[in-house]
Amino acid sequence: MKKLNPHRLFYLLLLLTCGALLGFGYYLQFVNGLEPCPLCILQRLAFIAVFIISVIGFIHAPATAWFRVYSGLISITALIGAGIAGRQVWLQHLPADKIPECGPGLEYMLDVLPLADTIKIIFTGSGECAEVNWTLLSLSIAEWSLICFVALLIVSAVHCVKGGLVKSP
Repeated sequence: MKKLNPHRLFYLLLLLTCGALLGFGYYLQFVNGLEPCPLCILQRLAFIAVFIISVIGFIHAPATAWFRVYSGLISITALIGAGIAGRQVWLQHLPADKIPECGPGLEYMLDVLPLADTIKIIFTGSGECAEVNWTLLSLSIAEWSLICFVALLIVSAVHCVKGGLVKSP
């Protein structure tokens, strides 16, 4: 029986993890009726980017230094996702009188405003981004997202630098 390339296994685990996280997010949206805020959508896009990079890494199954490229891209994407999730966690922990006003919906902003203005408004966050509608073990979705992005960042950075825990044949 042929041994599975350790880099391929690493990317398989990442794509399954991101697929499960995205699936759960869509479950909360479409089954439980929780509408994502603009920062939630950006976090979802970061998970999708990690998923896509992991799929490419899994298909390519690099035995050369290419695994460092994929893991480096995942690290950068996870860092961006962690920054977005961190911003939302910060908004969620602001005192009630400091929370920004709720803004227009993302779809409306994309239709009406220039892209640069929409991105600026999204990253600023709004009152809807500060709402906590669901928790697990007393942590909000944004807090769980932050934990997941930090974990993705750590494992992909270690994989990038050390080449994983198991060396390729």
